[in-house]
Amino acid sequence: MATPKPETLFERPECAHNRAKTTAERRGGCAAATNLKPGAAAGGCAFDGAKICLQPIADCAHLTHGPMGCEGNSWDSRHSLSSGPELYRTGLTTDLSELDIIHGGEAKLHRAIGAVIERFDPKAVFVYATCVSALIGDDVEAVAAQAAKAFGRPVIPVDAPGFVGSKSLGNRLGGEALFRHVIGTREPAETTDTDLVILGEYNVAGEMWQVTPLLARLGIRVAATITGDGRYDAIASCHRSRLAFVVCSQAMVTLAHALQDRYGIPYLEGSFYGIGDTSRSLRAIVDGLIARGAPVTLRGRCEALIAEEEARAWAALEPYRARLAGKRVLLYTGGVKSWSVIAALQEIGMQVVGTSVRKSTAEDKAKATALLGAEANLFGQMPAREMDALFRNGGADILVSGGRSQFTALKAKLPWLDINQERPHAYAGYTGMVGFVRQLDACLNNPIWPQVRKPAPWAAGAA
Repeated sequence: MATPKPETLFERPECAHNRAKTTAERRGGCAAATNLKPGAAAGGCAFDGAKICLQPIADCAHLTHGPMGCEGNSWDSRHSLSSGPELYRTGLTTDLSELDIIHGGEAKLHRAIGAVIERFDPKAVFVYATCVSALIGDDVEAVAAQAAKAFGRPVIPVDAPGFVGSKSLGNRLGGEALFRHVIGTREPAETTDTDLVILGEYNVAGEMWQVTPLLARLGIRVAATITGDGRYDAIASCHRSRLAFVVCSQAMVTLAHALQDRYGIPYLEGSFYGIGDTSRSLRAIVDGLIARGAPVTLRGRCEALIAEEEARAWAALEPYRARLAGKRVLLYTGGVKSWSVIAALQEIGMQVVGTSVRKSTAEDKAKATALLGAEANLFGQMPAREMDALFRNGGADILVSGGRSQFTALKAKLPWLDINQERPHAYAGYTGMVGFVRQLDACLNNPIWPQVRKPAPWAAGAA
């Protein structure tokens, strides 16, 4: 199977961006692919995206074929947790030197794969190309095939050197590597009418573990998660699943399309952030499985579970309502969080004064607008100066964002809550919503804020 060109991973007629284009515009390709420039991969490179996508497969070794510096990517700052193996946390690299760049690094890569298999005995070895190994012409795919035969272990090449594009493209290239080299290579030991494969869920801070117990109570078997707390054998045999569910991630939508095209597995998209969205996602999964032959009684069990869990969650949230009602939030994230977190915040009576729609699709933006109303304040990048002015003028009570924006809020003496992948707290499902609200309350009502907003003693004395 030939390696696809990067732009083909964006050529999907179902994509929200493509649906809005004319026929002529579609022939021109996707801007996300055609406008890529080496060195201009804002928000991370393709190698970084591939690592983020695949490294949560916990029982495999992940070997970076490049200089030592490439292994220092942002993946390890993500709290993607495992319920068992910890091999995925081990950084492995061929550490290409100047001599390797001159003479080629293929022999060194072959030896490194053998050493990794001998020392760690992984289920498989993922080998990641980098800018350096790609520029010197190392054929990672050929070496992987030779090593797999020599050592009797699957070796999966991941051809996503950083210069080919953005982190989002790297996510898609990682999914393509799974589709070409892993999925369908093994048959499952058993199958059921309720087998579900979850795509685009990385088990950040253990969020997946707040959802899978709900599915288990319904009798739904999660055949594989791609890739949070993932296992190689489960992913290799997930092509016999009855339904795929994409968890709010444009990164894995191309893999969902591929599973549908080759194996006839339909897919749904949804969110597990917030009480309402969790309930809607459970209903959608149940309806999708019933349409594929699961027992109709599944629907009744689903409604009973939703009623029980919603009642429990709202009871737990009641003490926080009065303390948080009317508080103003600036949401500075992107993608699905641009709207799903809005719904969660509004459920407890908070006011969202604006949301960033970076990395958001047209549907994401439409959902955010529907939630915030006609006067919705949707923006892309907000310069630090504008954000600081908003905070100092009393335009928001708290910033909910990733770590890069925290200092703007803290300098303005405003509470900040981390919503991105580096956070240690899980916010998915019903219990996650309760935890999210608890963290909001702890940030907003921390006694430190009245203290830091007081004038300094020497300033007060001088006045």
